[in-house]
Amino acid sequence: MGSLPAKPPPSATRHLKKPFSPPPKASDALPLPLYLTNFIFFTLFFSVAYFLLHRWREKIRTSTPLHIVTLTEISAIVSLFASFIYLLGFFGIDFVQSIIYRNIESDEDDEQDDLDLLDSDNNHNIPKICPKLMDESSKTVSSEEDEEIIKSVVNGKTPSYSLESKLGDCYRAALIRREAVQRVTKRSLEGLPLDGFDYNSILGQCCEMPIGYVQIPVGIAGPLLLNGCEFVVPMATTEGCLVASTNRGCKAIYTCGGATAILVKDGMTRAPVVRFSTAKRAADLKFFLEDPLHFDTLAVVFNKSSRFARLQRIQCSMAGKNLYIRFTCSTGDAMGMNMVSKGVQNVLDFLQSDFPDMDVIGISGNFCSDKKPAAVNWIEGRGKSVVCEAVITGDVVKKVLKTTVAALVELNMLKNLAGSAVAGALGGFNAHAANIVSAIFIATGQDPAQNIESSHCITMMEAINGGQDLHISVTMPSIEVGTVGGGTQLASQSACLNLLGVKGANKDSPGSNSRLLSTIVAGSVLAGELSLMSAISAGQLVKSHMKYNRSNRDMSIIACQN
Repeated sequence: MGSLPAKPPPSATRHLKKPFSPPPKASDALPLPLYLTNFIFFTLFFSVAYFLLHRWREKIRTSTPLHIVTLTEISAIVSLFASFIYLLGFFGIDFVQSIIYRNIESDEDDEQDDLDLLDSDNNHNIPKICPKLMDESSKTVSSEEDEEIIKSVVNGKTPSYSLESKLGDCYRAALIRREAVQRVTKRSLEGLPLDGFDYNSILGQCCEMPIGYVQIPVGIAGPLLLNGCEFVVPMATTEGCLVASTNRGCKAIYTCGGATAILVKDGMTRAPVVRFSTAKRAADLKFFLEDPLHFDTLAVVFNKSSRFARLQRIQCSMAGKNLYIRFTCSTGDAMGMNMVSKGVQNVLDFLQSDFPDMDVIGISGNFCSDKKPAAVNWIEGRGKSVVCEAVITGDVVKKVLKTTVAALVELNMLKNLAGSAVAGALGGFNAHAANIVSAIFIATGQDPAQNIESSHCITMMEAINGGQDLHISVTMPSIEVGTVGGGTQLASQSACLNLLGVKGANKDSPGSNSRLLSTIVAGSVLAGELSLMSAISAGQLVKSHMKYNRSNRDMSIIACQN
């Protein structure tokens, strides 16, 4: 591991030196391990309660006065009260203390509905090792003990991934892991924030072995007038001009009466790959799955996985004796990858009885297709398929966008359509849809990797009303978003969803929040496409980026000085 530095960076060690005396809890004075003590008192309470009830029933049967008690009964009564007091203290006082120190504000109804969806999305099996939110003042051991743990991690005796379970404190685990990384690599992590983040919220669902978090600024674009409603759109990005450009597009759309978004499809997919000994057997299963007479039975088996999952379609494709089965289902307000995978597993188990020679190679065979550009998503759609359109008047094109309708139409044809075709683009017939999609995804806790298929978009522009006005539309067949599960539960991302009015699960109409979010994404892409294409048409692209995204200093002079 090499020699240890004389002094670790202050950003990683300032908390290790803080002594702290936490307020006493009911369980702190227990001489035995907590689980053993709990077992003893639980057993004692129910045992003596059963004994006393049995004795009193016998007295009633024999007409013996209840106030006449034996020494054994007195001991049982004392034991009953003692165990009751212990259980009351453990589950009462400690519970109240934990609520105070966690200081988490939540809406119970929204939280319960989110948990229902997460249960459907197979997230209820995630172990919650650290039930309490530990801040920097909640240290329970001295700095010497922390130092010993750090040395143990550095020496390889303690696995870094096990710190949360061993310490029971997610923040302290991140702090110790961070210091161990600095000592092993001999490189400072100063500048990477550690404080001010709830590490319990990512445990088992968002990120493993954390050492800090990355700060990404969040800007707002809008108001975006979409389907008669106004939305202020949060965008997390480090690219200058992006928010400003999208905001200009929103202004142009708003001035012209707003945009209209239509949800065409809503269905998440998963496609396992199975293998048979012959192509004929693979074809037999294909015909079986695509037979309408069997769909209802398969749907019942699939839908048992969740009260939100509803099988919509099964599509098969063969490659020799291998069969790829693409399941499509609705997933409520969750993005739904876990939900659909669970339903697929149910169907595969069901099919095994009629097709015992079926060999399941993988739950995903890339015919889904997730996190990859694929023609099947471009043609068939995945997640939410949305079309968004707006009419921009000629006056707004000139005054707000600083260009002309004819110039925009020509540029769109030569750049987004012909240029993308020359490049052999797959779903990339647009100016920069991925820019807006990524920014909204990061801000609202979506899976950033699904930006790949979610950014599939074709931008169309046409001169209407005798060439005076512009009709612009974006068609996005595979927007994959959810408002519950994954990163949507984190505080910052949850706040951004709340800003849009789509936080959590919709109780009255399950799935409507995620569908609304997909239309907001499409509407924002429409605004971004309109503004960037106008900037390129007017020759403003380089000038605006130099103003907002680059330094004005003459780099050649600086290079000569160095």
